[in-house]
Parts: sequence; C-alpha cells; structure tokens
Amino acid sequence: MRKTSLMAMAAGLVLALASQGAEAAEKLKIGFLPGVVDPFYQVMQLGVEKAAKDLGVDVVTQIPPTWGVEAQTPLLDAMVARGDLNYIITAPTDKDQMVGPLQAAVDHGIKVITVDTFLGDGDYVKGPVKFPISYIGSDNTEGGRIAARGLAKAIGGKGTVYINSTNPNVSSVEGREKGFKEEMAKDFPDVKVLGPDYNLDDANKATQQTAAVLAREPNLAGAFGTNVFSAQGAGTAVVNAGLGGHVQVVAYDATKQAIELMDKGVVSLVLAQKPFDMGYMAVMFAAADAAGVTSLPRRVETGFAIIDKENVKDPAVARFIYRVPGK
Repeated sequence: MRKTSLMAMAAGLVLALASQGAEAAEKLKIGFLPGVVDPFYQVMQLGVEKAAKDLGVDVVTQIPPTWGVEAQTPLLDAMVARGDLNYIITAPTDKDQMVGPLQAAVDHGIKVITVDTFLGDGDYVKGPVKFPISYIGSDNTEGGRIAARGLAKAIGGKGTVYINSTNPNVSSVEGREKGFKEEMAKDFPDVKVLGPDYNLDDANKATQQTAAVLAREPNLAGAFGTNVFSAQGAGTAVVNAGLGGHVQVVAYDATKQAIELMDKGVVSLVLAQKPFDMGYMAVMFAAADAAGVTSLPRRVETGFAIIDKENVKDPAVARFIYRVPGK
C-alpha cells in the first residue's frame, strides 16, 4: 500500500475508534515481541508505545537479548501463559519454526499480527499460513533491488560485490538477498555477487567475515549489509582496511552509525525502513480488529526512504534516520 493510503487508513482508524469512545480499545492488552535488541526494533517500540498511549491500551513488551527461535519462543510462551493478552505483535525470527509456537498462542485465544518479518510465504490469504491478522512491514525483495541499483551505480556498473547477511530462513533478509541478486543478474551482468555470509546478528562477526573477503578479493568494489549488524560490520571492516571510498557499502537500515559512515564516504546509500510506522499501525490494527473492523488488509507495505549524500541533510529525509531517545 502507498504511504498516502497507509496514513489515510491510520487516520480513519483513529477517528473510528474515537467515535466509539475507544471503549473496546481500553480493554485491550497487547504483547509486543520483536526480534532482538537493536535500533530498528527500538524505534518500532516507540511506535507501539505511541499508538498505545493514543488509544489508551496496555502493552506488555518482551525483547529477546539475541536473535533466534531459542531466544524468542520462551518469551512468547511466557506471554501466552499470562492469560491476559488479547493480541501479540511480533517479528518472527524464523518463517517456519515460529509457526507452531504462534499457532499455539492463537489456540489460546490470542490474535497475532506480524511486523517486519512474516510467517510462511507471507501470503496470509492463499499461502500455507493464514492465522495472522496481517503482515505490516517492508517489501524486502524490492528493497534488495533498490540496494543493488544503488551499489551498481556507486561502482560504475561493474566489479565484484559482497553480501553480508544475518540469519538464514528469515523472511526479511531472505527477500533482500533475493532482490539484490535478481537485480544484479538482470540489469548489471558485469557485476559479480559473492555471498551471503551469515553473521547471526553479531556485528563483530560481520566485521571478521567482511575482512576475510577483502583479504581474498583485493579488487572488491562494494558490499551490501542486509540489516543493522551486517551494515555496521561491513562498514567497520572497510574502514579498518583503509578502503573507505574505494569499497562502496550500501546499508539496509538507517542507524546513526550508517549515517556517520556515509559522512566519511564509506556508505554510499542507506535504505531507511519505517519501523515507527510498523509498530504504530500494528497497534491500530489490533484495536480496529477488537472494535469489529473486518476489512483490514492482510498485508501492508510501509515503504522506504532512500538516503544518500545529496539528501541526508534534508529534514524531510533525515527524519527517517533511526533515533532512540537517550542513545
């Protein structure tokens, strides 16, 4: 859905709930279970909390210290065991392995909304997994295509580039890798793509992996970091090797560090997702569903802001940089 449609929907939901005195919303208790601790999910949490405040609903937040089914499932089980949650907003850490635990939550009477990552193939109408109310997040395959075009332009349309990613079988980064490779193969045949390597959401490991590639590929032209930790690690490795400006980096997620690396000439393009919108809209969807709205879309794409050296100082663009109060 386009941004204008998304914002119009949000406004409509607010008005609809306000007209009812938000009586249904006041009774809601929503669980928020993101994927891990990082700036992206911290901004998403701000969106969740703002919507909860606007609607007067209660939110219970549990944040896994590390990424993975093993870290996320016990927190999910504890949320279900509380017995007082009506909805859970979550970013599944595995598109297949989290189906069972989240189905168990549904079996206990809790409705599920997925944000950032989805279950199955993400088609909750015709796909294998249908129980979530909606997926709210980026079109990550398109994001990968945008990253490929940006990196290809930065390196002059030829050379060897490298993908550093996070975890296999996660819908978001899987889509980014797919879109990146497809776009390079389709429109940039003179670009060779290496990777991905998986850093398991460890920026230090991403640095080590990228450094190893730089060592064995002295003519490496660019790198694509598929999330916060990947971009941070790839950028750090390039800086440590003294190759800033020679090896171009495209960063997925607009962290403060990614913008600092852009200022240094290391990062040429940053794709800013809209995590605040994802969190805010998810709470709105829960409240609307509780109020009896039956026409909620099963998939909402929140779009991107593309940040480069030319527009990074523009307030209309800079507002999409991930900022967490006090950090």
